[in-house]
Amino acid sequence: MVQVKFSDIGEGMNEGEIIHYFVQVGDEVEADQPLVEMQTDKMVAEIPAPSAGTIKAIHFNTGEVVTVGTVLIEIETGQENHASVETNLQTQTHENSEVMFQTPKQFSRILAAPYTRKIARELNIDIEQLTGTGPAGRVTDEDVRRYAEGPAVAANDEVSPQMDIRGNKLPRDETIPFKGIRKQIAVKMSHSLSTIPHVTHFDQADLTNVLEFRSELKESGENISVAAFFVKAIVITLKEHKIFNAQLDEKNEVIRLLKSYNIGIATNTNDGLMVPVLHNADRKSLRTINAEMITLTQKAQKGQLSPENIKNGTFTVNNVGPLGGIAATPIINHPETGIITFHKTKKMPVVMANDEIAVRSIMTISFSFDHRVADGAQSIAFINRFVDLIENPKKLLLELV
Repeated sequence: MVQVKFSDIGEGMNEGEIIHYFVQVGDEVEADQPLVEMQTDKMVAEIPAPSAGTIKAIHFNTGEVVTVGTVLIEIETGQENHASVETNLQTQTHENSEVMFQTPKQFSRILAAPYTRKIARELNIDIEQLTGTGPAGRVTDEDVRRYAEGPAVAANDEVSPQMDIRGNKLPRDETIPFKGIRKQIAVKMSHSLSTIPHVTHFDQADLTNVLEFRSELKESGENISVAAFFVKAIVITLKEHKIFNAQLDEKNEVIRLLKSYNIGIATNTNDGLMVPVLHNADRKSLRTINAEMITLTQKAQKGQLSPENIKNGTFTVNNVGPLGGIAATPIINHPETGIITFHKTKKMPVVMANDEIAVRSIMTISFSFDHRVADGAQSIAFINRFVDLIENPKKLLLELV
């Protein structure tokens, strides 16, 4: 008998929600066949069968939250010894996708991404009944939504409407499931705000020079995003102001100045806010930072982040400039000590050093920090250094040598 446990799939998370079982008691399974889909606060992952056998027991229902180390499923393998298996999801996350694409008929499963299955469950649609229009018959998000607009809508119309005291129909409220990643984001943000005394420092940066420099690079074939310049400048600044690349250890009464510079890239996705991590950013070139940021954000938006992609962040950046907005009070990604948000860049008249007025590209910055570990003067020095680097790209280049 083999016991399949829920293992830690990233960032020391200690619990996860059971989203969907792919098997039932009595089913025959093959090694590496997906058994159950789990969701933590940052990702969705499948737990595969460690060996072939027969499903003898499923201990929890869909929707229940379990802690790391909990036995989810028992498999009868025909062997006498009992084994307890805590699947390594860090590698299985990728291996499962290969099995699912290469041998779909082996497991009698409809091909669909975890996020597509999530949409179907929220709309109460049996995805096994859909005909996929994607490659190899894969069910896409649009397949689910098209189906929902048909039978699902018709079924909802049969529900008796609520009436007011005069007998008039009341408009039906729409409900959105508050669970999974959305619920975990709420828990994490509430914990951060209740634990960390936030202070937000606002400032502005003149991006005119760095935008001109970016255009010059683009003409020579190097398409580097402005966000990549931001990350590189932040890393340089963090190395000079280490208190913001730190963690407070209240139990041992110490502030740990971290040696790794792992920058979290806040990313907007259909599932909510995700924060993939650019590891060892201080060791990487501007070109490499740009390429890895593109890869990480694309993986986040497609729901393809691995546990390794979300671990060990030390500081978070959030570039909302393309979305608009001129200011915010970002919430720190606990247990980090700082988060910086870059807002919309606007053309504005500026009085220059020679008292002449020029039109410049001005961006607002919002920097939240943990007031337990740093004070206002330190945050001002931090932002001043960052702004100096961004406003003077030649200085930034000197730091890269």
